[in-house]
Amino acid sequence: MKKIVLAFSGGLDTPFCVPHLKAHGFEVHTVTVHTGGFDEQEVERIEKRALELGAKSHTTVDAVEEYYKKGIKYLIFGNVLKNATYPLSVSSERIFQALEVLKIVKKMKAGYVAHGSTGAGNDQVRFDLVFDVLAPEVKILAPVRDNNFQRKFEIDYLVEKGFKFSWEKSKYSINQGIWGTSVGGVETLDSEKYLPEEAYPHQVIKKGEEIITIDFKKGELTGVNGKKMSSVEAIKEIAKLATPYGIGRDIHVGDTIIGIKGRVGFEAAAPLIIVKAHHLLEKHVLVKGQLNWKDQISAYYGQLMHEAQYLDPTARDMEAFLESTQKNVTGTVSVMLRPYCFSVLGCKSKFDLMKSEFGAYGESNNSYTAEDIIGFTKVLANPLRIYYNVSEKK
Repeated sequence: MKKIVLAFSGGLDTPFCVPHLKAHGFEVHTVTVHTGGFDEQEVERIEKRALELGAKSHTTVDAVEEYYKKGIKYLIFGNVLKNATYPLSVSSERIFQALEVLKIVKKMKAGYVAHGSTGAGNDQVRFDLVFDVLAPEVKILAPVRDNNFQRKFEIDYLVEKGFKFSWEKSKYSINQGIWGTSVGGVETLDSEKYLPEEAYPHQVIKKGEEIITIDFKKGELTGVNGKKMSSVEAIKEIAKLATPYGIGRDIHVGDTIIGIKGRVGFEAAAPLIIVKAHHLLEKHVLVKGQLNWKDQISAYYGQLMHEAQYLDPTARDMEAFLESTQKNVTGTVSVMLRPYCFSVLGCKSKFDLMKSEFGAYGESNNSYTAEDIIGFTKVLANPLRIYYNVSEKK
């Protein structure tokens, strides 16, 4: 039999691929790349499902730390929000999942690799590109895309094969990771509709308000509410505190890699809070030029990550710049949590450039005189005075 490695998430499309590929003469080996969206029970359930569906073997790869160090860290450094909205919750993790799957392909010396992407989204490009660039000798299969199968057909096929799958439970496509969860359904296909409450993985169970503190050191998370922890642990802790408020829900609309407009719901309490808290701290400790260039470079870096171009060496150059800007991004930020919203309140840092000895904005100036400002303004205005003088004569 032909050996094939299947990227397996355990939702609907990838479970369908197992018996389908087996029926076409493949020995299927499934791989689940854990990027922070599963607990131990879910990991066990996914492995059990893969084997029950007929996989010859199943491998679970824990890539959370790798994903943070090579991806999430730079999304935080860059305050990356696609179209000022989406923290790249799923799009940023696909490249790392593909890289880990490829390691298994090479280890098993498989001639084929497969994924469950449809032909209508970005993920097909993200997976294919990694395999095309780093393993051109391996044949890529995507049964759902290649045959234009629909979700109803997949469910009926699985039921006919004796596997239990419910249309009601499978009508929403949910992808969970440490950097947020995407939610797709019939509502996201229409510009006017919105996702119902039950479509989101977590329900609102907290009321009132709560203040939390987030510690940063050189741009990286180091603690929450005064308790020291790793960056990955801090992300999980913030999600634990904020998600029950229903914080971080939104719908992203943007241009897909394949050239059409796309719409997807998401739930990303921790990413949105962290990005906004980090950005506030940066506004206090970075100079104007750093902030200006960061905005431009970060937007392009986010585009590279979103559009499957993470392997572009330009991304490494941008990461070097972003890391350089984080030397003084150290301090503590306070955030207010409320049902469905949050507010970044303030920050404290030894590198804060709002030093009172130089003056207080709108109140006093301690480092220059009124005469200095008059002279400065005249020099600043001179190019415009010349322009308007010439323009008026014309």
